[in-house]
Amino acid sequence: MKKNFVLACFLATAAFSGCNKIGSKNETKEDGFTIKGKLQNQASGNIYLSELGEQQFVYRDTAEVKSDGSFEFTGKADDPGIYRISLNDQNMVLLVVDTQRIEVTADAKDLRKTSTIKGSKETDNLKAVESVLNGMQEDGAKLEKRFVAAQNARQEDSLPVLQQKFMDLQKANSKKLKAIIRSKPNSVVSAFATLSLINPDEEFAFADSMATAYNKTIPDSKFTKALTSKLSTLRNVAVGQPAPDINLPTPDGKSVSLSSLRGKYVLVDFWASWCGPCRQENPNVVRMYNQYKDKGFEIFGVSLDESREKWLKAIDADKLTWPHVSDLKGWESSAAKLYNIQAIPQTLLLDKEGKIIAKNLRGPSLEEKLASLLK
Repeated sequence: MKKNFVLACFLATAAFSGCNKIGSKNETKEDGFTIKGKLQNQASGNIYLSELGEQQFVYRDTAEVKSDGSFEFTGKADDPGIYRISLNDQNMVLLVVDTQRIEVTADAKDLRKTSTIKGSKETDNLKAVESVLNGMQEDGAKLEKRFVAAQNARQEDSLPVLQQKFMDLQKANSKKLKAIIRSKPNSVVSAFATLSLINPDEEFAFADSMATAYNKTIPDSKFTKALTSKLSTLRNVAVGQPAPDINLPTPDGKSVSLSSLRGKYVLVDFWASWCGPCRQENPNVVRMYNQYKDKGFEIFGVSLDESREKWLKAIDADKLTWPHVSDLKGWESSAAKLYNIQAIPQTLLLDKEGKIIAKNLRGPSLEEKLASLLK
C-alpha cells in the first residue's frame, strides 16, 4: 500500500495523452509563448491552462472560448514544461510548451482522443510514453480483475502466479519506457518519466545515469533537480550498497540489530498489520522461510504499525516466527525514513556480508532467487 498517491499514478491513466516534447534549448524564455486553439462543438465557456509541478498540476490561466470555438493563452515560461489544457477535470489534453507558438485543435467532446498539436517539438515523445502507460493500464486492469476473481473464489494457489504476471508486466513496460528515455536524453518528458514513472529503488543505476545526462543537457528543469535530489536520498540504500543498520525494539521489549544477522542471507521485510497486500503475501514468505531457514536464510521484519497490540496479533495470526522489530511510529519510523520507504510491502535481500543484492522480490521471483543462492 502506498504512503500517498504520486502524480505518476494520475498520468498512468487515460488523462495522460495527446501531446508534446522538448529539447535542451528554451525558445519560450525571452518572448514567452502563445497557445492558439480551435474547438469543435464548443461555442462558449472557459478553458483552463495548468502547469505540471514536481507532483501535481498548478493552475496558470483561464481563456474564454469564443463563438467560433477559438481560444488563446499567452504567458512566459522560464523553462520548457508539461502543461494541461482542460474544460473540466475529466476532459483534458497534455502538451509540452517548448516553443513560442503552439496550435491546438480538438473536438470539445473528448480533448484527449481528438486533439492535434502543432509547433511543439516533443509531441512524439510524449505520445510514445502515453502509449506505454495506456497499455500498462489496460493490461493491469485485466490482471486485477482476474486477481479479485481468484480471491473471491478462494483460489489461493492462483494468487502468486497472478502477482508474478503483474510484476512481469511492470518489468516489460519499464523496459519500453527506458528505451524511450534513452533515445531522448535532452527531453523534459524523459526527465519527468525518469522521476515519476521509473522506480529508482529497482532501477537506480539507470536513473542515476540519466540524471547525469539531464544535468548536462537540461540542468535547470524542475524535473532534473527533483530527480537529482531524490537519487541523493536513495543512494545509500541502492542495490550494491551495504545495508544501513537498524536497531529497534522487538515484541518482548528488547532490541535486535540487522547487523547481528550477518553471515546469513537476510530478507528485510517492511510491512504492517493493516497492510492487506503484506498480509496476503505472508503465507508465501512463511513457506519459503520454513524451506530455507536451515540453509542460511533469515528474515528481519520491520513493522510500520502504531499499535503494539495489532502488531503482535498479526505476527501470531500469520505465524511469523522470524525476528521482528518496530518503534511503533508508522510512516515516521526511523527505519522507514532511513530506507526511504514510501510503500509497503517492500523488501530488500542482503548477502552474507550485509550488502543489498536485490529489492522488492516477492512470490515466485523471491523463491527463484533463494533457490539459486541456497542450493
